[in-house]
Amino acid sequence: MSIEMPGDLSGEVCPAPSASHLPGDDALVELLTRARSVAVVGASPSDHRTSYAIATWLMNRTPFEIYLVNPMAEGQEIRGHGFYDSLDDLPVVPDIVDVFRRSEHVPPVADEAIDVGAAALWLQLGVVDEESAARARAAGMDVIQNHCIKVEYERLRARIDEARAA
Repeated sequence: MSIEMPGDLSGEVCPAPSASHLPGDDALVELLTRARSVAVVGASPSDHRTSYAIATWLMNRTPFEIYLVNPMAEGQEIRGHGFYDSLDDLPVVPDIVDVFRRSEHVPPVADEAIDVGAAALWLQLGVVDEESAARARAAGMDVIQNHCIKVEYERLRARIDEARAA
């Protein structure tokens, strides 16, 4: 089911949240506790974009090592973090691949995340691709769709902090 967003002149629809898009809180806490690195695919160097805001929030408010992936941002940076062309170019295997791309652009990102051995595929709010999610799950990855990593981290922060301290 999808709903038309008010003020959206593009005619695109935003998928309604589904229970299948987000694992239970215990699984999320475990994922966000054990993760050490996050690759933000589709991050923008433009400070008015949501991907910029979330990337800088992750840099400032979490212990994650952040990697920015956007081949169109070559030579640019966000707070000293340069951009990489692809997940394959990163110096580490990212624990979480956080995707800020439209749903129709998810399949190659999901395939690359599988190929590099990432632990989780996180599709940001409004992004859903069931086929890519199924491939990622079959490869042993955790999959979150249509949810914001910042919102979920903040919601579960006390539990994550407690688990990290244990």
